[in-house]
Amino acid sequence: MAVKVMIPTPLQKLTKNQADVEANGSNIRELIDDLEKNFPGLKERICDETGKVRRFINIYVNEEDVRFLKQDSTSLKDGDEVSIIPAIAGGR
Repeated sequence: MAVKVMIPTPLQKLTKNQADVEANGSNIRELIDDLEKNFPGLKERICDETGKVRRFINIYVNEEDVRFLKQDSTSLKDGDEVSIIPAIAGGR
């Protein structure tokens, strides 16, 4: 099943400067593993040493935050759009 994955600018150097790529997986965990297979080094930027999504990385499936769904067990289907968004902090 093909899922469109939106890649944030800081990670695009790992995807050959592509802003969006296609990947496969029945859930977020499998999708990240497929991304790693095709774009080595991407998983370590998204996940910590235990394999969990880093707390400063937000992942959305069709504009819904996976933290409010089933996190990395969130199911995916053909045609879904996944956005990987690093959290931004700052201000005054």
